[in-house]
Amino acid sequence: MADHSKRDSRRKFLKAVPAAMAGAVGAKVLAQAPQPNGGPVNVEAIECAEKLVGIDLHSDEETAIAGSLNNRLRTYQQLRQIAIGPEIDPAIMFKPSLPGKEPKGPATPGAAIRYTKAPLTLKRPANLEEVAFWPVAKLAALIERRLVTSTELTRMYLDRLKRYQPTLNFYVTLTEDLAVKQAADADREIKAGKYRGPLHGLPWGAKDLFATKGIVTSWGGEPYIEQVFDYDATIVERLRDAGAVLVAKLTLGALAQGDRWFGGRTNSPWNPQRGSSGSSAGPGSATAAGCVAFSIGTETRGSIISPSTANGVVGLRPTYGRISRYGAMALSNTMDKVGPMCRYVEDCVLVLNAIYGPDKRDGTVADAAFRWNPDAPLAGYKIAFVRNGFDPAPADGRGAGAPAAGTPPAGAPPAGAGGRGAAGGAGAAGGRGGGAAGGRGGGMSVEDRRKVYQEVLSVYRKLGADLTPVDLPDLSIAGTIGFILETESAASFDDLTRSGDVDLLRTGTSASTWPNTFKSGRFVPAVEYLRAQRARVLLMRQMDEFMSKYDALLSAGSDGTLGATNLTGHPAIALKCSIYNSDTPVMLMVTGRLYEEATICRVAMAYEQASDWKDRHPTLT
Repeated sequence: MADHSKRDSRRKFLKAVPAAMAGAVGAKVLAQAPQPNGGPVNVEAIECAEKLVGIDLHSDEETAIAGSLNNRLRTYQQLRQIAIGPEIDPAIMFKPSLPGKEPKGPATPGAAIRYTKAPLTLKRPANLEEVAFWPVAKLAALIERRLVTSTELTRMYLDRLKRYQPTLNFYVTLTEDLAVKQAADADREIKAGKYRGPLHGLPWGAKDLFATKGIVTSWGGEPYIEQVFDYDATIVERLRDAGAVLVAKLTLGALAQGDRWFGGRTNSPWNPQRGSSGSSAGPGSATAAGCVAFSIGTETRGSIISPSTANGVVGLRPTYGRISRYGAMALSNTMDKVGPMCRYVEDCVLVLNAIYGPDKRDGTVADAAFRWNPDAPLAGYKIAFVRNGFDPAPADGRGAGAPAAGTPPAGAPPAGAGGRGAAGGAGAAGGRGGGAAGGRGGGMSVEDRRKVYQEVLSVYRKLGADLTPVDLPDLSIAGTIGFILETESAASFDDLTRSGDVDLLRTGTSASTWPNTFKSGRFVPAVEYLRAQRARVLLMRQMDEFMSKYDALLSAGSDGTLGATNLTGHPAIALKCSIYNSDTPVMLMVTGRLYEEATICRVAMAYEQASDWKDRHPTLT
């Protein structure tokens, strides 16, 4: 419970605020001091509220509205008595596809797909830790050919997690007992000839906002450190069905913001003096450090792309509604997305293939097909690149990659941005406190950046890609409607706010902004929220028209598309294209059309396989 001094301060605040406004936060407190008209809302309160909502009413209208609101407050109080679990979505759902442009199915999660087969000469290393950074397909070959048991691989990764936890602080809970059991089950099945596929027997880590039956799911925040669910999230179920082994619940910034949680800051293995960025801080750090075979993160506004940048891993943010959010902490119901964080692009493909598609629980998930062709020639794709990111002009004073007019600068969120975003790291822009994108925070010069990204284009041209320089459209709507996230997050954590337990969040700068965000969210008129959602359709049409000309868009780090596409639901993937000063990954981002993850993964993998950066991993001591 919150301490008494904080509760007393809260009561004084509510009494000091005009009744109509404060009623949005605590009708119970207001009801203790009824007004002469038979309720806590009087005409003076309505006059004050008019300034907030931007209208001017006549006195008789104010009297009538005061009466209506007094009746409404009683309804609100009744509504607040209804228990609504965190797994319940609002009846209003977001769909990223525009009318007439719905994706084609069917989704076939877990179906066999083509992937790289390890050579028959593959041998078990004398020191098993030599495989810690291996790609999923190569690890899978070790398991399938019974050169290594899942139990051995699991214990190796568990040992590494324990060894580097003091330095990197990347897990909340080590699920050792469950992991040992799942690994033993995998070994028995494989020995009996029941091989489930490339994830069978591979250890993985889950961002600690996914429900895991009987195991603490802390959401990274003090109010939830003992929270235990009696069910598994859909992605936990699907990876279990694929035979994967859950070894850890990995850290996230408190309530999915930043890289600071109740246990401290999660750090990047490239430089432990820097934060891992957020909010998928633990998945980024643990994957980069070779402590899991792969991990699962989430993104609302940058929380996969940003820590992937800071940690130099491959992060795939799928289309909104591609993967079920059932069992995941809800922050912004119309923006939350689930995606894999891996060391290689093909790893992301294999993990996505196991977890995507409808589950009869999350109504936003589309029955959209995933058709992977690793051999599709790049010459068949129309690939654009953001002109001023790849050839930055130093004279503008904003540094490399300055966005086009009307878009927020990379490394800083649009106005009103927040939630699952970057904080305290060197990652891409994603939320409050977002770090510089693609190494900009590490002192990288404009000329150095130009060389890196011109080399990226050179690689693509050698591969036969059809490249077109483009300027981004004016995406300023994204900044204007950014408060959608805050409003929905306030609704998600309304019970926490009204109980006063939101003040228990003491996890550094990022978490300390949540109480004010949630309380402020109660002052957003429903009319303005719905107007913002209507404006969102305009942004969706704008991005649809822009992306309809191209199969993929290359960005130098992050740019104005990051915030916009989190609102429109478009997919993106981030992968490293350089390492600056030996400790700062520099990232390439590829954005695609809705439900076209296969295309952006193909475009990203072509570069990855042709460059020298894919096998560069941090040196740990």
